[in-house]
Amino acid sequence: MTTTSPLIDPFQRAISYLRVSVTDRCDFRCVYCMSETMTFLPKKELLTLEELDRLCSAFVRLGVEKLRITGGEPLVRRDIMTFFRAMTRHLDSGRLKELTLTTNGSQLARFAGELHDAGVRRINVSLDTLDDAKFAAITRWGRLAQVLDGIDAAQKAGLKVKINAVALKGFNETELFDLQSWCAAREMGLTFIEVMPMGDLGNENRLDQYWSLKDLRGRLAERFTLTDLAERTGGPARYVRLEETGQKIGFITPLTHNFCESCNRVRLTCTGELYMCLGQEDMADLRAPLRASDADGVLEQAIRAAIARKPKGHDFDYSRQSVAGQMTRHMSHTGG
Repeated sequence: MTTTSPLIDPFQRAISYLRVSVTDRCDFRCVYCMSETMTFLPKKELLTLEELDRLCSAFVRLGVEKLRITGGEPLVRRDIMTFFRAMTRHLDSGRLKELTLTTNGSQLARFAGELHDAGVRRINVSLDTLDDAKFAAITRWGRLAQVLDGIDAAQKAGLKVKINAVALKGFNETELFDLQSWCAAREMGLTFIEVMPMGDLGNENRLDQYWSLKDLRGRLAERFTLTDLAERTGGPARYVRLEETGQKIGFITPLTHNFCESCNRVRLTCTGELYMCLGQEDMADLRAPLRASDADGVLEQAIRAAIARKPKGHDFDYSRQSVAGQMTRHMSHTGG
């Protein structure tokens, strides 16, 4: 038997936002996200599109109002638009308030129109540099022109685009105002993200890459008047307005500011693991109860039991010149 009482965690936070990784695969190999020689999951371990539909529908029934599709790169999954079109019914019913995705932009020229037809109205595009050579270096396999064409297609299709840029010391520090002015000219939002200690560090030392957003914000303040905004979009970003341009800039600061007190999010991997916190290893296997019964009662019990374990917060800390709270899994596994 299923029940529809909302999902409330131990700290009385209502869980209304689900981020879903539909694949761990990607057509880029960004240096802070995955190894160049990634071993991807066997396809048989991934949830089918039908299973993803059933799981997401269970969360919507339990009060999730925002669904963000991630990867890897979500648009490289075969027949992924079948899933997006299936989720449209929850938008039509009014239970789901927003269906959106985070993408590297490489496939947008192909899918932007279909995404809009499925009810997607805004998307996040991950883009750290406007320099062709640097883009090729940081993505290893990506081509900047393909992403820019995708952004053009998205805006033409009526999608509102926000750019997510990872702040990387010694890489895009000199592009701060180039990125800001480019986004302003195209009426796109811009959010900066601190690099996070996820996955095998390998040759990419996170301490060397770390650029504090406190410093980045200080540089913006040298040129613009910054006004803090109370606005929240359901995610961890904190926003300011540049008074001279009216532009909104977001900051996601898991390292210098713990944003957990208002966390309303959980993350589902492409194999059915539910992570209650991005910065903790604890997870719940939802694939087993999903496949154990065609009825949803067992699945909903497993979801509720997982939410009952959601922690108060995470622990990322670079302050002692070592990475405390470092996660062993890659971002592409949990979902960006």
